[in-house]
Amino acid sequence: MFDLNTLAAYPALLSQLLPVICCAGMGFYWGKMGKTFPSDFVSHVAISFATPSLVFYTLVTTGMDNELLLKVGGAAMMSVLVMALFAVILLKSVRLPILFLLPCATFPNAGNLGLPIAQMTYGDDGMVIAVTFFAIFSLMQHTVGVSFLAWSSHQKTAHQRSFPVGVVLVGLAAVGVRALNIEVPSPILNSTKLVGSLAVPLMLISLGYALSTLQKSRLREGSKLGLIRLMVGALGGAVVIYFANFPLLTSEVILLQLLMPVAVVNYIYTDRLTDYGDTAAAAVLVSTCVFAVFSPLIIGWSSWGASLLIKGIP
Repeated sequence: MFDLNTLAAYPALLSQLLPVICCAGMGFYWGKMGKTFPSDFVSHVAISFATPSLVFYTLVTTGMDNELLLKVGGAAMMSVLVMALFAVILLKSVRLPILFLLPCATFPNAGNLGLPIAQMTYGDDGMVIAVTFFAIFSLMQHTVGVSFLAWSSHQKTAHQRSFPVGVVLVGLAAVGVRALNIEVPSPILNSTKLVGSLAVPLMLISLGYALSTLQKSRLREGSKLGLIRLMVGALGGAVVIYFANFPLLTSEVILLQLLMPVAVVNYIYTDRLTDYGDTAAAAVLVSTCVFAVFSPLIIGWSSWGASLLIKGIP
């Protein structure tokens, strides 16, 4: 249950955000210095090697039993569909391109921000649920989300529109390992853990560099997109929790994960596959700042809202 004091939540949140700020700050500093940045190399390493390793390690090592994993996975898939529907309506209402920005408005930052926030708020029990939710979301984000962008984009080359086959294969392999109860050798687990740990820092450094070259016009678009992501999370989370039959703690963690800002990986894919990379970068910045400022209220609302929703709104 949520028991953080409102004012005390800010220092705790800052300690979780500081690594994010440092990594993005390095990229921002590099851009402001006028140095060339190997965007292609960084994004390729992050997507083709680090992300598949992260997905595999997370799915294989999560402590949740397979039955609850399937149930939480079903809720994750349902939440993606519901949030996508709300995102289409809101993006259309503010005249932002739906085809290119739908993944940004739909997928939350359930990884490098959502996991430590869940740990800080709900302890180890909440962390197990958050890790499972992140694993399913990550798999969908790197398959369904990027497929949608690749299909909708016609500006970039075929090479840049290539599908991240590695994530799909590794995700299926991880599911097979769990289903067959296969024990993965520790050298493989250690390797995937190490390589997977590169994913978030590389993406954040790339994001920081993009922010250093951001145009004001895209900042306005990104602000709209970032706020839409937070609204979509609140609306989608309310629908999923209301109709799902989860215990209170599970409902609280899921709702909190859906209220996270725009995921950094959305910027990477949007930048590679569309002409709206700057808009996505601005959305990450704005939504993360809004979340940071109002985090105690958001965390408190996720607890109160989940409790109200599972009892049924009269």
